[in-house]
Amino acid sequence: MPDVSFTSAVSRVAMLAALIACIAVAPGALAAGSSVPYGSGGPMAKFDTIIAQYNASGEPFRIEGHCQSSCTMFLAIKNVCVDPNATLLFHAALSAHEKDHAPYPGRNAHMASHYNAGLRRFVLANHYMDSFTFHAVSGRDIIRKFGYRRCEGK
Repeated sequence: MPDVSFTSAVSRVAMLAALIACIAVAPGALAAGSSVPYGSGGPMAKFDTIIAQYNASGEPFRIEGHCQSSCTMFLAIKNVCVDPNATLLFHAALSAHEKDHAPYPGRNAHMASHYNAGLRRFVLANHYMDSFTFHAVSGRDIIRKFGYRRCEGK
């Protein structure tokens, strides 16, 4: 007959291992199809790669939470939706260490090419890409004013 304390200890170890596995996997699982892990922006080439992968697969992608800089380029994903509670922040295509530099027209054009015509006109006309200063646009406005699809439920 098995020792009850040994069986109980093995059971606890198995539950702990399962919990650790869930914790290790959960962030990646939650990140799939979401802008959340990329909300702080980064190198445009990294975002171009992700956009190309989603456009090739047709998988849905949600813009949610805080999405600044290159993260806004996700608006170019064919099957993108925007959470009304999201906040998108636009600025010149400059990295943090270039914040005092004049914008690079080619980089700005590349970033702006990821927005639909209405949003691109708005961002450029309001000089959102003239400096490193962040300009917020709510997810609600991205949907209502610029015609992006609203995300439904989770």
